[in-house]
Amino acid sequence: MITLTVFPPMFGETSASSFSTKAIYLMTMAGVPWTRENSSDPRKWPKGKLPAITVDGKVIGDSDGIRAYLEAQGADFDKGLSDLEKSTSRGLIRMAEDHLYYHVMLDRWADDAVWPTIRDAYFADIPKPLRGLITGGLRRNVMKGMHVQGLGRLSPQERLARANQDLEAITTRLWEGPFLFGEQPTLADACVAPVLGGLRSTPVGTLLSKRVSEDAVLGAYIDRVDEALRQKS
Repeated sequence: MITLTVFPPMFGETSASSFSTKAIYLMTMAGVPWTRENSSDPRKWPKGKLPAITVDGKVIGDSDGIRAYLEAQGADFDKGLSDLEKSTSRGLIRMAEDHLYYHVMLDRWADDAVWPTIRDAYFADIPKPLRGLITGGLRRNVMKGMHVQGLGRLSPQERLARANQDLEAITTRLWEGPFLFGEQPTLADACVAPVLGGLRSTPVGTLLSKRVSEDAVLGAYIDRVDEALRQKS
Protein backbone atom coordinates (compact mmCIF):
# COMPACT_ATOMS: atom_id res chain seq x y z
CA MET A 1 0.00 0.00 0.00
CA ILE A 2 1.31 3.44 -0.96
CA THR A 3 0.76 6.34 1.42
CA LEU A 4 0.39 9.70 -0.31
CA THR A 5 1.02 12.70 1.93
CA VAL A 6 -0.53 15.94 0.68
CA PHE A 7 -1.76 19.28 1.90
CA PRO A 8 -5.33 19.09 3.27
CA PRO A 9 -8.45 20.18 1.37
CA MET A 10 -9.07 23.92 1.36
CA PHE A 11 -11.35 26.50 -0.25
CA GLY A 12 -13.47 23.76 -1.80
CA GLU A 13 -10.51 22.15 -3.58
CA THR A 14 -9.30 18.57 -3.23
CA SER A 15 -6.12 19.99 -1.69
CA ALA A 16 -4.76 23.42 -0.81
CA SER A 17 -1.92 22.68 -3.27
CA SER A 18 -2.36 22.24 -7.01
CA PHE A 19 0.56 19.81 -7.01
CA SER A 20 -0.97 17.76 -4.20
CA THR A 21 -4.20 17.55 -6.19
CA LYS A 22 -2.17 16.52 -9.24
CA ALA A 23 -0.58 13.69 -7.23
CA ILE A 24 -4.02 12.50 -6.07
CA TYR A 25 -5.20 12.45 -9.67
CA LEU A 26 -2.12 10.51 -10.78
CA MET A 27 -2.63 7.88 -8.08
CA THR A 28 -6.24 7.45 -9.20
CA MET A 29 -5.20 7.16 -12.85
CA ALA A 30 -2.48 4.63 -12.01
CA GLY A 31 -5.03 2.35 -10.35
CA VAL A 32 -2.70 1.29 -7.54
CA PRO A 33 -3.75 0.70 -3.90
CA TRP A 34 -3.09 3.83 -1.89
CA THR A 35 -4.17 5.85 1.07
CA ARG A 36 -4.16 9.58 1.72
CA GLU A 37 -2.49 11.34 4.62
CA ASN A 38 -2.88 15.08 5.14
CA SER A 39 -0.14 17.33 6.48
CA SER A 40 0.20 21.09 6.74
CA ASP A 41 3.96 20.97 7.43
CA PRO A 42 6.19 20.10 4.45
CA ARG A 43 9.49 20.69 6.23
CA LYS A 44 10.37 17.06 6.96
CA TRP A 45 9.63 15.86 3.44
CA PRO A 46 12.11 15.76 0.51
CA LYS A 47 13.25 19.27 -0.44
CA GLY A 48 10.82 20.64 2.16
CA LYS A 49 7.89 20.10 -0.20
CA LEU A 50 4.67 18.16 -0.55
CA PRO A 51 3.30 15.93 -2.04
CA ALA A 52 5.30 12.82 -1.25
CA ILE A 53 4.67 9.08 -1.28
CA THR A 54 5.96 6.44 1.10
CA VAL A 55 6.47 2.99 -0.43
CA ASP A 56 7.98 0.15 1.62
CA GLY A 57 9.66 2.68 3.89
CA LYS A 58 11.09 4.70 0.99
CA VAL A 59 9.97 8.30 0.54
CA ILE A 60 9.61 9.80 -2.94
CA GLY A 61 8.90 13.52 -3.11
CA ASP A 62 7.54 15.96 -5.68
CA SER A 63 4.62 15.32 -8.03
CA ASP A 64 6.96 14.65 -10.95
CA GLY A 65 8.94 12.18 -8.84
CA ILE A 66 5.67 10.46 -7.98
CA ARG A 67 4.71 10.38 -11.67
CA ALA A 68 8.10 8.86 -12.59
CA TYR A 69 7.71 6.18 -9.93
CA LEU A 70 4.22 5.26 -11.10
CA GLU A 71 5.35 5.13 -14.72
CA ALA A 72 8.22 2.83 -13.73
CA GLN A 73 5.57 0.53 -12.22
CA GLY A 74 3.70 0.44 -15.54
CA ALA A 75 1.32 3.41 -15.40
CA ASP A 76 0.64 5.04 -18.78
CA PHE A 77 -0.82 8.51 -18.30
CA ASP A 78 -0.85 9.29 -22.03
CA LYS A 79 -2.33 6.07 -23.36
CA GLY A 80 -3.42 6.41 -26.95
CA LEU A 81 -1.75 9.76 -27.60
CA SER A 82 0.43 10.26 -30.66
CA ASP A 83 3.94 11.68 -30.37
CA LEU A 84 2.60 15.01 -31.63
CA GLU A 85 -0.13 15.01 -28.99
CA LYS A 86 2.40 14.14 -26.30
CA SER A 87 4.55 17.10 -27.30
CA THR A 88 1.50 19.39 -27.17
CA SER A 89 0.63 17.92 -23.79
CA ARG A 90 4.09 18.76 -22.50
CA GLY A 91 3.64 22.37 -23.57
CA LEU A 92 0.26 22.64 -21.86
CA ILE A 93 1.70 21.19 -18.64
CA ARG A 94 4.60 23.63 -18.59
CA MET A 95 2.24 26.51 -19.37
CA ALA A 96 0.11 25.60 -16.36
CA GLU A 97 2.83 24.66 -13.89
CA ASP A 98 5.49 27.23 -14.82
CA HIS A 99 3.26 30.20 -15.64
CA LEU A 100 -0.34 29.99 -14.46
CA TYR A 101 0.71 28.49 -11.12
CA TYR A 102 2.73 31.60 -10.32
CA HIS A 103 -0.40 33.67 -10.87
CA VAL A 104 -2.09 31.54 -8.21
CA MET A 105 0.77 32.34 -5.84
CA LEU A 106 0.63 36.05 -6.57
CA ASP A 107 -3.14 36.23 -6.20
CA ARG A 108 -2.82 34.62 -2.77
CA TRP A 109 0.44 35.99 -1.39
CA ALA A 110 0.77 39.43 -2.99
CA ASP A 111 -2.74 40.85 -2.75
CA ASP A 112 -3.20 42.62 0.60
CA ALA A 113 -6.94 41.95 0.45
CA VAL A 114 -6.41 38.21 0.06
CA TRP A 115 -3.34 37.58 2.20
CA PRO A 116 -4.96 37.67 5.68
CA THR A 117 -7.39 34.91 4.69
CA ILE A 118 -4.61 32.86 3.13
CA ARG A 119 -2.32 33.39 6.12
CA ASP A 120 -4.92 32.26 8.64
CA ALA A 121 -5.89 29.22 6.54
CA TYR A 122 -2.41 28.03 5.55
CA PHE A 123 -0.81 28.66 8.93
CA ALA A 124 -3.66 27.94 11.32
CA ASP A 125 -1.36 25.71 13.41
CA ILE A 126 0.81 28.71 14.36
CA PRO A 127 -0.54 30.48 17.47
CA LYS A 128 -2.17 33.77 16.54
CA PRO A 129 0.22 35.99 18.53
CA LEU A 130 3.15 34.60 16.49
CA ARG A 131 1.40 34.02 13.17
CA GLY A 132 1.82 37.50 11.71
CA LEU A 133 5.49 37.72 12.70
CA ILE A 134 6.48 34.32 11.32
CA THR A 135 4.43 34.47 8.14
CA GLY A 136 5.50 38.03 7.37
CA GLY A 137 9.02 36.80 6.70
CA LEU A 138 7.75 33.92 4.60
CA ARG A 139 5.63 36.29 2.58
CA ARG A 140 8.57 38.63 1.93
CA ASN A 141 10.66 35.70 0.68
CA VAL A 142 7.90 34.57 -1.66
CA MET A 143 7.53 38.08 -3.05
CA LYS A 144 11.30 38.40 -3.61
CA GLY A 145 11.17 35.16 -5.60
CA MET A 146 8.24 36.39 -7.66
CA HIS A 147 10.06 39.65 -8.36
CA VAL A 148 13.08 37.72 -9.62
CA GLN A 149 10.82 35.44 -11.66
CA GLY A 150 9.28 38.53 -13.26
CA LEU A 151 5.53 38.21 -12.81
CA GLY A 152 5.81 39.89 -9.43
CA ARG A 153 6.72 43.13 -11.21
CA LEU A 154 3.41 43.27 -13.08
CA SER A 155 0.15 44.89 -12.04
CA PRO A 156 -2.94 42.68 -11.61
CA GLN A 157 -4.27 44.02 -14.92
CA GLU A 158 -1.01 43.13 -16.70
CA ARG A 159 -1.02 39.67 -15.17
CA LEU A 160 -4.60 39.11 -16.28
CA ALA A 161 -3.61 39.94 -19.86
CA ARG A 162 -0.73 37.46 -19.70
CA ALA A 163 -2.74 34.68 -18.11
CA ASN A 164 -5.72 35.20 -20.40
CA GLN A 165 -3.70 33.99 -23.39
CA ASP A 166 -3.09 30.68 -21.60
CA LEU A 167 -6.72 30.37 -20.57
CA GLU A 168 -7.85 30.91 -24.15
CA ALA A 169 -5.41 28.28 -25.39
CA ILE A 170 -6.81 25.75 -22.90
CA THR A 171 -10.36 26.61 -23.91
CA THR A 172 -9.46 26.05 -27.56
CA ARG A 173 -8.17 22.56 -26.77
CA LEU A 174 -11.48 21.75 -25.09
CA TRP A 175 -13.37 22.27 -28.33
CA GLU A 176 -12.38 18.70 -29.28
CA GLY A 177 -13.79 16.86 -26.28
CA PRO A 178 -14.48 16.84 -22.55
CA PHE A 179 -10.77 16.56 -21.74
CA LEU A 180 -7.70 18.15 -23.31
CA PHE A 181 -7.05 15.17 -25.57
CA GLY A 182 -10.47 13.70 -26.13
CA GLU A 183 -12.80 11.46 -24.18
CA GLN A 184 -10.47 10.30 -21.39
CA PRO A 185 -8.29 12.28 -18.96
CA THR A 186 -4.54 12.16 -19.52
CA LEU A 187 -1.46 13.53 -17.76
CA ALA A 188 -2.19 17.02 -19.08
CA ASP A 189 -5.59 17.07 -17.39
CA ALA A 190 -4.09 15.90 -14.09
CA CYS A 191 -1.67 18.85 -14.25
CA VAL A 192 -3.70 21.65 -15.83
CA ALA A 193 -7.06 21.29 -14.06
CA PRO A 194 -5.65 21.62 -10.50
CA VAL A 195 -3.92 24.89 -11.40
CA LEU A 196 -7.13 26.25 -12.91
CA GLY A 197 -8.93 25.12 -9.78
CA GLY A 198 -6.41 27.02 -7.70
CA LEU A 199 -7.05 30.18 -9.68
CA ARG A 200 -10.81 29.78 -9.35
CA SER A 201 -10.81 29.06 -5.62
CA THR A 202 -8.78 32.02 -4.34
CA PRO A 203 -10.98 32.88 -1.34
CA VAL A 204 -11.20 36.63 -1.94
CA GLY A 205 -12.13 37.67 -5.48
CA THR A 206 -9.30 38.79 -7.77
CA LEU A 207 -9.29 39.65 -11.45
CA LEU A 208 -8.03 36.17 -12.28
CA SER A 209 -10.26 34.24 -9.90
CA LYS A 210 -13.27 36.02 -11.36
CA ARG A 211 -12.04 35.38 -14.90
CA VAL A 212 -11.89 31.63 -14.29
CA SER A 213 -14.96 31.31 -12.07
CA GLU A 214 -17.11 33.16 -14.60
CA ASP A 215 -15.91 31.01 -17.53
CA ALA A 216 -18.50 28.25 -18.02
CA VAL A 217 -16.20 26.12 -20.20
CA LEU A 218 -13.25 26.20 -17.80
CA GLY A 219 -15.45 25.76 -14.74
CA ALA A 220 -17.15 22.68 -16.17
CA TYR A 221 -13.76 21.29 -17.18
CA ILE A 222 -12.28 21.69 -13.67
CA ASP A 223 -15.29 19.94 -12.15
CA ARG A 224 -15.25 17.18 -14.79
CA VAL A 225 -11.60 16.33 -14.14
CA ASP A 226 -12.13 16.30 -10.39
CA GLU A 227 -15.17 14.06 -10.69
CA ALA A 228 -13.20 11.63 -12.85
CA LEU A 229 -9.94 11.59 -10.89
CA ARG A 230 -10.53 12.45 -7.24
CA GLN A 231 -9.93 9.70 -4.70
CA LYS A 232 -12.97 7.47 -4.48
CA SER A 233 -14.19 6.52 -1.01
